Amino acid sequence: MDSHRNYIPGGSPSSSSSAASSPNPTTSHNHHSNHHNHHDDTDPIHSWWESVSKARSRIQLLSSLLPASSLSSLADSDNPALSLLSSQSAYSALSSSLSGHSNDPLCHWLYDTYQSSDPHLQLLVLSFIPLISSLYLSILHSLSSPSTTSLAGFEAVLLALYASETKSRNGKPVLVSIPDLSLPSLYHTPKSKPNPNPNLTTSRSRPSIGVISPPLEPQIAVKSTKRATIVGVALDCYYKQISQMPTWSKLDFCRFAADWAGQDCPCRSEFDERNQFHEIVEEMDILEISENGSGSGRTSENGSGSVVISENGSGDSGAKNRGRIPLPWELLQPVLRILGHCLLAPLNGEEIKDAAAVAVRCLYARANHELVPQAILATRSLIQLDKRAREAARVAVEAAAAANVASNSNTPTKAKKPEILLVSK
Repeated sequence: MDSHRNYIPGGSPSSSSSAASSPNPTTSHNHHSNHHNHHDDTDPIHSWWESVSKARSRIQLLSSLLPASSLSSLADSDNPALSLLSSQSAYSALSSSLSGHSNDPLCHWLYDTYQSSDPHLQLLVLSFIPLISSLYLSILHSLSSPSTTSLAGFEAVLLALYASETKSRNGKPVLVSIPDLSLPSLYHTPKSKPNPNPNLTTSRSRPSIGVISPPLEPQIAVKSTKRATIVGVALDCYYKQISQMPTWSKLDFCRFAADWAGQDCPCRSEFDERNQFHEIVEEMDILEISENGSGSGRTSENGSGSVVISENGSGDSGAKNRGRIPLPWELLQPVLRILGHCLLAPLNGEEIKDAAAVAVRCLYARANHELVPQAILATRSLIQLDKRAREAARVAVEAAAAANVASNSNTPTKAKKPEILLVSK
């Protein structure tokens, strides 16, 4: 899309060489002009103004695409991109108008905005990744949608993020060092045992390396076999900047994750006290959990050997199960990372934590019914961490209340002076 914008016109080689070989005043003037432009590029004030001008032009274009919204006032702020990112009305207006087709002007706007390479504008595009991913996957896996539906607009935005991440990784996998639990930790001093053979090194001393994500291959289109990987990489880009994402974007993601799980059964709350899960749902009032039966989910493996949570095979789910989608590990892994942040980050509000708690429990029920060990272990761990965090918060509140009561009871009170009534004679 808009690849012609990368074309930079220039003169012929003969003309450029002749200009370089003739030191005339014009050449000297061009040299001073280029030096001045280079100085402007390194000037922080010039860079700030260029960023503000670019953001204002993008906001004005978006305002023309959304006539019913009043976004032009956001362009007058000192940081228009962050003002647009913090505007819930702008998020709602753009969200309600997205279609995902190849001629969708809003998808073109999101694509061009991300390609601008401005970090604040890229944050704005990332805030819509949960919505784009949900609409894209839900339409593709909906039983009522035709197979000929074109979602090239959504795919262009997802591919832009995928290409950017592929370039930044430079063909290298994402690795993690796994500690060996058989070795002593750093926080205690074990009894020293003499090594009978110092020249012999055991394999236990070597660090264990785990692969979080294999090397990414460049993709020019969204193939069905690479769809989960591309969407997962886009969600991973969202996760890297999640601390700067607005509240409504995180809430939307938690709702979408619960819809993707599509599992409503009593095992969601098997780790909670009686009715605790339903109290959270009623207090939030953000989910309409479908009355899905036990289903006939299947567990399989794709060509890469990774575990896949497949879509419910029953054909009578209809509208009750429209949000349920296949959840391969390439997609489920970044989903669980984001939910872990929403559950445990201290700066998140209770509304986000409650929404993430519901989503994690729905995903646990889905994995538990379809017997996927990786997903069961990950979701169960998040549930246990959520329970401990809530219990610690409850104990802290009770301790603070008790300390307040004790301080009030120990505070001496002054005796009241007797009231003197003045009676007129």
